[in-house]
Amino acid sequence: MDYDLLVIGSGPGGYVAAIRASQLNMKVAVVEKSEIGGICLNWGCIPTKSLLKSAQVLDYINHAEDYGIRGGAEAKPDFGAIVARSRGVAEGMSKGIQYLFRKNNIELLKGFGALAGGSEVEVTSDDGSKKKYSAGNIIIATGARSKELPGLKQDGRKIIGYREAMTLPVQPETMVVAGSGAIGSEFAYFYQTIGTSVTLVEFMPRIVPNEDEEVSRQLERSFKKVKMRVLTGSSVESADTSGDKCRLKILTPRGYEELETDIVLSAVGVETNITGIGLELAGVRTEKGKVVVDDYYRTNVPGIFAIGDIVHGPALAHVASAEGIACVEKIAGLDPEPVDYSNIPSCIYTTPEIASCGMTEAAAKAAGREIRVGKFPFAASGKANASGSKEGFVKLIFDASDGELLGAHMIGANVTEMISELVVARKLETTAHEIIKSVHPHPTMSEAIMEAAAAAYGEVIHL
Repeated sequence: MDYDLLVIGSGPGGYVAAIRASQLNMKVAVVEKSEIGGICLNWGCIPTKSLLKSAQVLDYINHAEDYGIRGGAEAKPDFGAIVARSRGVAEGMSKGIQYLFRKNNIELLKGFGALAGGSEVEVTSDDGSKKKYSAGNIIIATGARSKELPGLKQDGRKIIGYREAMTLPVQPETMVVAGSGAIGSEFAYFYQTIGTSVTLVEFMPRIVPNEDEEVSRQLERSFKKVKMRVLTGSSVESADTSGDKCRLKILTPRGYEELETDIVLSAVGVETNITGIGLELAGVRTEKGKVVVDDYYRTNVPGIFAIGDIVHGPALAHVASAEGIACVEKIAGLDPEPVDYSNIPSCIYTTPEIASCGMTEAAAKAAGREIRVGKFPFAASGKANASGSKEGFVKLIFDASDGELLGAHMIGANVTEMISELVVARKLETTAHEIIKSVHPHPTMSEAIMEAAAAAYGEVIHL
């Protein structure tokens, strides 16, 4: 065999799996046809956070007088510079992954990788040349791409996906965002904040529909506060791109509405990259567009594994990384614990931010659990008031019988940094009273967690 492990794809699942395998003394290679680090690092998680930070800085400057600072009214966004900074951040991080490959003696094979039967992978280079490599184990980590709707075909100009949304040559005056999940909501916030007039269209009855209902309502209020138009229970039925602008026909609860816009961002989800990679040739089983795997990401074909967006579970970077580590450790003969999909944190980096883990209140009730719910608003937080970030709240859901933490749902400033406490708490089966009796520093945003737990048991002090 050329390698002990060959990984197809260098995203947060693939590169993490490769590095862990190298740490476990495997000879490793990674096949990548595009940028090192995959979509997350180059066209997703990292560059979008750069864009959002620029929008946040602009928002701070425009509200400087709220903090007793004058002279911020003249600040204007330089769209080209914002995009350039974002690309620079992504390129720097990609170089960092290349350094880690060199540090861990991981060979990079540039080209398109596909299963070639047995223990072989065929790599097609940009010049069309092909070469086969053999490996004792193969991990497929090919990720996903922007999903297209039948009535909203992306042309890369007027109807775009998330990649184009990061590198538009000119800031549009108007934009319609179809889909209010993490991608749609983050881009809607970014463009609205830098001056584009945004309409957010969501098919479900509420935006960020996978989050707790109270969180959804709060984010909608926050979006409307910055003059964003939000259409829920609505869908883009057709798009005419023949003129200077894109003419849309949108079905709303009040009937059809016609709307003109410069750009439509389709953010209705992702679809897996599993076509053309030799799954059929190798006999790897798929179901509903995903590769079928067990708890340790073994496919039905011995020696072939799959992780990340192409398998069951949420399509999140940190999930792919956790899967990659568990997969490789199992290959190495260790006894890793399977990934617990019931305790995966979800983060949305709008302003205000959203973070959650575990059951929503509705899901807990639907499961027949008797619950206690504690909620603490940031409007009652000293740190939130001092920092001017009073929007949002912490909401905790406990089992009424034993105080088990069932779910945590937060919306507000910095909550994506606060959620890890609650993920660890759920992992350790921490009870409500253990949270209440764990002294939290004051003044902090995170003491709202202690206060929310106390609220569930009638012990809250600052409400």
